[in-house]
Amino acid sequence: MSQSVLQDGKIFVGKSVKPEYLDLTLANRHGLITGATGTGKTVTLQVLAEGFSRAGVPVFAADIKGDLSGIAEVGEPKDFLLKRAAEVGLENYKNSASPVVLWDVFGAGGHPIRATVEDMGPLLLSRMLELNDVQEGVLNIAFRVASEEKLPLINLGDLRAIINNVASRAKELTTKYGNVAITSVGAIQRRLLVLDEQGADHFFGEPALDIWDFIRTAPDGRGVINILSAEKLMEKPRLYATFLLWMLTKLWQTLPEVGDQPKPKLVFFFDEAHLLFDDAPKALMDRIEQIARLVRSKGVGVYFITQNPMDVPNSVSAQLGNRVQHALRAFTPQEQRAVRAAAETFRRNPELDTERVILELKVGEALVSMLENKGEPSIVQRTLIRPPEGRIGPITDAERRAIIAASPFSGKYDQVKNRESAEEILAQRGSQAAASKEQASAGGGWTDVIFGGKGSSGRHRQGMGEMIGREMQRSISRSIVSMIKGIIMKSIRGR
Repeated sequence: MSQSVLQDGKIFVGKSVKPEYLDLTLANRHGLITGATGTGKTVTLQVLAEGFSRAGVPVFAADIKGDLSGIAEVGEPKDFLLKRAAEVGLENYKNSASPVVLWDVFGAGGHPIRATVEDMGPLLLSRMLELNDVQEGVLNIAFRVASEEKLPLINLGDLRAIINNVASRAKELTTKYGNVAITSVGAIQRRLLVLDEQGADHFFGEPALDIWDFIRTAPDGRGVINILSAEKLMEKPRLYATFLLWMLTKLWQTLPEVGDQPKPKLVFFFDEAHLLFDDAPKALMDRIEQIARLVRSKGVGVYFITQNPMDVPNSVSAQLGNRVQHALRAFTPQEQRAVRAAAETFRRNPELDTERVILELKVGEALVSMLENKGEPSIVQRTLIRPPEGRIGPITDAERRAIIAASPFSGKYDQVKNRESAEEILAQRGSQAAASKEQASAGGGWTDVIFGGKGSSGRHRQGMGEMIGREMQRSISRSIVSMIKGIIMKSIRGR
């Protein structure tokens, strides 16, 4: 039976004993793609991204190794791809490019992505800075003070300034918000310095990302595939994970409720997902679970990609209905437990020894179970994944530059904007306070110059008014004395 990439509102994924599809009406129920390195996860991601794009669904995906960028270029009709297309029954298979916009936190491999410190919030920043509970408490106080005193927190300079301000007012703020430990302030400032050296200053600032720029279709109706160049970002795993979680949070907070739709508004692929969950504190885990549970009602499907299905906590894994499992290795007892756990997540197929098959899968093969009918998982099947239409592998530097130049966002995010924010406002306050103090120490300003006041020694210092008054008093006294003398002399002469 011949198949096409998109058929009856479903994405053709591959072929088992039957064609395997991802139903677009159930695509926002999230998914999981797992498997050892080199087993075909990236190609599966590319196949799904192309399918969503064909259906008019925008996509966001992080490109960890640079390989996914090839989706922007026409693939080559290589023999093994043509053979795979014939094996799965893909009708009229031809290579084509997808509409792509390239992004990069550091602005080198795509359009810069920025957020404000205020937008990131204390919870995600604490995660990024790896703060303990006490340090996180101080950071929360800093955010509260900034909010109440109308101090915009835009970049890392603003955050440093408000932290210093909180430290200088520790005694005053402790009675209102709780203890402000100076040691915690020092620890936060050191972490901010490290974050700055890692290049996070590129991320914090304005113009901030407009999340709607991810939700676009090309003129031909295909969904735009937004690719984040993440090779450099992955050198800072905590920054990478926090950044992607911020983006998910932003989507959740920004998009309106739409419920179940004929197709998602956006599909978000989260590669190296284990970095999100490693050592995550309870507050952060609660946030992740909340987003995974509620973001589907905004029309967003989230697909986690990781090596081991055990990387994803049960509370999140239970919400991932569409699953693709590539081969796993089992050389240690822990790896054997992971294989067993992966097998148990699927709806059982009496004709397959799922645990054994996971170890036998070839490159490009996977165990597939997608949601069907009213949302129940299909029976797991050993599936040959269809070939992608775009290039398998990275684009060249020249191709990257051409894609960036042709983008509709060329020039929108390139230049950093620097409006007055917490750092400048607090610096102004400091200058004014210093000037007032200097005037006080010099005699209290014009008021003291005219009327007098205390000098630096604390003794009274004459003002100009006092000096003039005394001089007038002396002059009047002299005139009166002179007049009296004149009267006396006239009286003597007259006598």
